[in-house]
Amino acid sequence: MNSNLLRAFAAACFILMLIALARLLRPGETAITPATTEASAAGDTGPDATRDRHYVRLSRSGNNSKPALTAGQIVGGKVMQFARSRRDIAFALAAKKNVEMPDWARRFFDAIEAGNWAEADALYKSMKKLLNTDQRTDAQLAVWPAVLETYGVAEVAHDWPAQKLLDYGNAVLGSLRPGMVYVGGTDAGRFIPTLLNETSGGERHVVLTQNAFADGTYLEYVQHLYGDRLVAVDSADSQRAFKDYIDDASRRLQHDLDHPDEPKQLRPGEDVRKIDNRVQVSGQVAVMSINEKILQEFMRKNPDLSFALEESSPLKSTYPGATPLGPLMELRAGEQDALTPERAAQSLDYWRQTAQQLANDPEAPPDSETRKAWAQMAMAQANLFADRDLGAQAEPIYRLAAELSPGYLTPVGQLAQLFQRTGRPNEAQQLLEDFIRSHPNQRAAVEALRRQMMELTRFDGHPVQR
Repeated sequence: MNSNLLRAFAAACFILMLIALARLLRPGETAITPATTEASAAGDTGPDATRDRHYVRLSRSGNNSKPALTAGQIVGGKVMQFARSRRDIAFALAAKKNVEMPDWARRFFDAIEAGNWAEADALYKSMKKLLNTDQRTDAQLAVWPAVLETYGVAEVAHDWPAQKLLDYGNAVLGSLRPGMVYVGGTDAGRFIPTLLNETSGGERHVVLTQNAFADGTYLEYVQHLYGDRLVAVDSADSQRAFKDYIDDASRRLQHDLDHPDEPKQLRPGEDVRKIDNRVQVSGQVAVMSINEKILQEFMRKNPDLSFALEESSPLKSTYPGATPLGPLMELRAGEQDALTPERAAQSLDYWRQTAQQLANDPEAPPDSETRKAWAQMAMAQANLFADRDLGAQAEPIYRLAAELSPGYLTPVGQLAQLFQRTGRPNEAQQLLEDFIRSHPNQRAAVEALRRQMMELTRFDGHPVQR
């Protein structure tokens, strides 16, 4: 090709590039972008702050540059996007059950997408009251999992400072390796990662919650969402988990009835009774025990997948093989990631740095939901270390969790129980007394904890020290 032809070809390419740029930068083009009220955009979450989000049409400026979005605008846009996606899923769930999408559900999703929190909150709560009554309908049951998840996402977005929400969610998702299944526990630990996982770039992980495994409708929802990526637990698996738990609880109850002088086998808070020669179980301990069995079933049916856990209640059957993973726990980790004193010490350093950052953050005051959520994750790792006889690392992490959220009794109680188990009963009682002195309104809760500790001592077979 001669030089004249080369120059002509280059000129043609340049002209085509200019045309493409002109099309991309047409003046006067508009786009819908989310915005929050000034109070929300500023991160104000006090009782007087206006929190209902609204959306405005922004025109591009003369220099074709977009205004930078605030954290509040980013979160508002993500909630709107999530509501649209879950509305579509609700329609699909209804169609699968051959029922019509309820009118109240349509209005609920409209309210969330419009940023009308008050209306969405009222619709959700009115329908929730009917869920366990004879007035519930097949249509309500069909769409409820999508409604509940959307409400949970909108609620944390409403309650949390936007930047703190983004920081927390990014820390959780950023700790996951490719292909990992994430299992959330607390409301923040479930709904914030769910929101960011569904509305951000990069890999979309399978996101589950340990707290709903005992609910058959939730298991169907998981199958609908992730059936192509995860071997789901079905109703037969769930029924078997229920039966296994009830059979085991029945044996332990009978032991305690037949041998009152031996260490108790029913766990503290485990409500198991024999009525008319039938065993009945109820309460959080029983439900979480069944959830724990179903989580183990998920792991058994998906042997090639890695699982990361944000723990709401201690799931001790998952502790063998578990190891820290950023603020989370990786379950059934390989030998190269096995929990050692050195890894536990690295985790302690992580929590020291995190606690220092939060202590210096004016948008994360003591006893805020933000700091309580981080304290919960720290405490869960301390629970793991205590179970694995790594008390030298567990104790300071329990203390950091208590410092992060000073009014949160649970990490204080877990540390007191560690002291009780390791022959330091006086320190355990002093710890609880100090908490009562700082939080006298929680005296009743502390006394209930003391009674539970006495039961736990009998359950473990150790002598009760008064």
